[in-house]
Amino acid sequence: MKKVIYPGTFDPITYGHIDLIKKALNIFDNLIIAISDGNNKKYLFSAEERLLLIKKSLFGDLKFKKKQIKIVTFNTLTTDFCKKMKSNIILRGLRATSDFEYEFQLSGMNKKLNSKVETIFLMSDPQNQIISSKLVKEIAELRGNVKKFTTKSVIKHLKLKLNA
Repeated sequence: MKKVIYPGTFDPITYGHIDLIKKALNIFDNLIIAISDGNNKKYLFSAEERLLLIKKSLFGDLKFKKKQIKIVTFNTLTTDFCKKMKSNIILRGLRATSDFEYEFQLSGMNKKLNSKVETIFLMSDPQNQIISSKLVKEIAELRGNVKKFTTKSVIKHLKLKLNA
């Protein structure tokens, strides 16, 4: 039974992330969505809030089946997390060529840290390639409509967080 780890900040989860999750579930038996809580980034939502938002989005808004998906937070090297979860496959998404350089470098570093880890890249569908968490937050901060980019649960929590 092959399981893949999809690490990211998911601050917040978008339809771009969800597109990759759907694709991964067609390829792998199990998917671990690993929410990074690293110290080098400023997050809008805490790790616990992001975990809750992913659960509400996937299992509430979109009715995904829970049996194939595990959602956890982590604050270690991704390669150490892979070892802990007994998986040697990392899933990463590519939206545009600008993503490739960073992802290529990250993949190489992960391989140096653990030679057994493989990184698989999947492309978002064209309608989701422009979506990023950063842009969704910026649009929401300016009171723009983000319903084309993320789920109802995320929109509700963005409004609560940004209008507080």
